[in-house]
Amino acid sequence: MLAFTFPGQGSQRPGMGRPWVDHESWELVDEASEVAERDVARLLLDADADELKDTRNAQLTTFVSSLLVLDAAERLGIEPSVCAGHSLGEYSALTAAGALRFDEGVRLVCERAAAMHDAGAANPGTMAAVLGLDDDDVDIACRRADSDVWVANFNASGQVVIAGSPAGVAAAGVVARELGAKKIMPLPVSGAFHTPFMASARDRLRAAIADASPQDADTPVVANVDGKAHDRGVEWASLLSAQLTSPVRWKHSLLTMADLGVTGFAELGPGGVLTGMAKRTVDGARTISVATPEDLDKLVEWVAAGAPRGAAQFEGEHLFAVERLAVSPAAGVFTPIGGLQEGCRIEVGQVLGHVGEVEVRSAFAGQLQSYIAVEGERVTPRQPIAWLRAV
Repeated sequence: MLAFTFPGQGSQRPGMGRPWVDHESWELVDEASEVAERDVARLLLDADADELKDTRNAQLTTFVSSLLVLDAAERLGIEPSVCAGHSLGEYSALTAAGALRFDEGVRLVCERAAAMHDAGAANPGTMAAVLGLDDDDVDIACRRADSDVWVANFNASGQVVIAGSPAGVAAAGVVARELGAKKIMPLPVSGAFHTPFMASARDRLRAAIADASPQDADTPVVANVDGKAHDRGVEWASLLSAQLTSPVRWKHSLLTMADLGVTGFAELGPGGVLTGMAKRTVDGARTISVATPEDLDKLVEWVAAGAPRGAAQFEGEHLFAVERLAVSPAAGVFTPIGGLQEGCRIEVGQVLGHVGEVEVRSAFAGQLQSYIAVEGERVTPRQPIAWLRAV
């Protein structure tokens, strides 16, 4: 079984969009710019590190970058059995699972980032990573500090993040060192995320989540709040708002996915922090980090290498190393091209049908396996239209 995992804020870096400019998936950037009413392309191409540190820029660019990689992976016909995302990455995971549309995800991320920025300005806080100390002792350090400081992230064994007031974090750091912590590493953030300091952001976000109305999904998403898999949209209204003031239970999420049978963890998006956490947490985990178009061939090879010997796919998954996916370029009613039958040879750029008046062209050469969308079906942008087997 394969899991797609998605990074959170802090993974962004200057110029991270440049490798994607000429890729078909870049069209997502234009859509995100229109929805967010911001020049997302400029942020992905030209913003410097200081500009990207702003929570409002960091969250939007990380989300869009992750969805660029997801879209490219979907075009290859690679689908996960389960998804999960770290903090902000949970919104990427929900979009990947189909619980949120892309435009809904962009709107929610923008509102979340703005709410967290304002909460941080009204109630200044900070965060620090505590390395080399077990979870319980980090929690004890926060309690013994007798101040406004809490555990914010359970990332991996020996890697826990604390957050709160600057004085509280400093006091907890002193106690943590007394208990045996190897290092206390301040994090360059603008607030005490995943703590009660974000209460005003949580209250503000609730209305936006209600408007988005997450849908039920065929692919479960493991939640930060409880480390359990959820596939019912109604549950996410409370999970997403609670996430802002609750610790991210990432280690627990990884163990839950392993218990579900996941052996492969593919991190989609900038950076590779989650890949390291999976290696440290799950014995025998196969991992890969996919951030650029050049990584896509590695992903296909990695997927093929993980398939049972003599099999073309993982059991129970639509995960074929030699298959490609044609997706809709627009929203509208789908009409297939007459005369195309299963097994037909398809060339790069060949028209497979129309969505309204927009042509659906194949980005790949191969044999048509089947149409996924049916004539007269109303489809959304990037919805799968047809499977091809590469030749």
